[in-house]
Amino acid sequence: MSKNERAYLDLCQTILAQGNSKADRTGTGTYSIFGAQMRFNLQEGFPLLTTKKVNFKLIASELIWFIRGDTNIQYLLKNNNNIWNEWAFKRWVESAEYDGPDMTDFGRRSLIDEKFNQQYQQEMAAFKKRIIEDDYFAKKYGDLGSVYGEQWRKWKTSTGKTIDQLKDVIEQIKHNPDSRRHIVTAWNPEDVPSNMALPPCHALFQFYVADGKLSCQLYQRSADIFLGVPFNIASYALLTHLIAFECGLEVGEFIHTLGDAHIYHNHVDQVKEQLSRTCYPLPQLKINPNLTSIFDVELSDLSVENYQSHPAIKAPIAV
Repeated sequence: MSKNERAYLDLCQTILAQGNSKADRTGTGTYSIFGAQMRFNLQEGFPLLTTKKVNFKLIASELIWFIRGDTNIQYLLKNNNNIWNEWAFKRWVESAEYDGPDMTDFGRRSLIDEKFNQQYQQEMAAFKKRIIEDDYFAKKYGDLGSVYGEQWRKWKTSTGKTIDQLKDVIEQIKHNPDSRRHIVTAWNPEDVPSNMALPPCHALFQFYVADGKLSCQLYQRSADIFLGVPFNIASYALLTHLIAFECGLEVGEFIHTLGDAHIYHNHVDQVKEQLSRTCYPLPQLKINPNLTSIFDVELSDLSVENYQSHPAIKAPIAV
């Protein structure tokens, strides 16, 4: 079994065995521990979980969205990526302009009420179609505010200027690799209460160069272990690969440090099913050798090879 995947599965087992049962913002309830860390040696393969299928194209398109500084789900939907739909849809159905059926508490009601679920699917499909086809509607209801892409690429200062944190950190790695300031933060206390659809869960990351290898450590304040964390692991591993590629470095480790690490009460059966499965060898990441800048990356530049996995396991998202 891969040591990389074992780190994730061991954390799942720890939370099930030792987690505190806690209430949460969504009303779903979680089993939670505070303070955990996983280490992934990126030399041993790309850490895309094999005990359930994880969609690499979703991870890659979301990361490209972040890298571009985009905060509107229109790009994601045009690439068949529905990760962020619920937060934008919530803004739409709660707006004064929305005149469709009542979608109150749509995230949970759609799971238990078949008629409501049909209405929800119809309203969501119509919303997505308008976002893709109507630029004015997309600008008004598809934007999620100052989420990751904006904080990474266009951090607003008190003087009204912006800071391109991602570009700056890449230049630092190239020209001053031993610096201890290779940091990008998405947690902006001014924007959190008023201008974000969802306050950043992966709040801060730092790079480290040694022996010609680039490593990355992420601090994630809130970690949905079953649904979110497998994506976060692969996303930041991909980001590390891309920056190492541009800077002429090999990859080292991805270190994932978690604050509130939790399994939702309605994900327990799914986690147990995943823990019952055996691991396959990890796949390999391929980057277009002609790519010259991380800021020009397209989905077609990225792929994984030899990815073998067990089937996906569905679970409801808590909004």
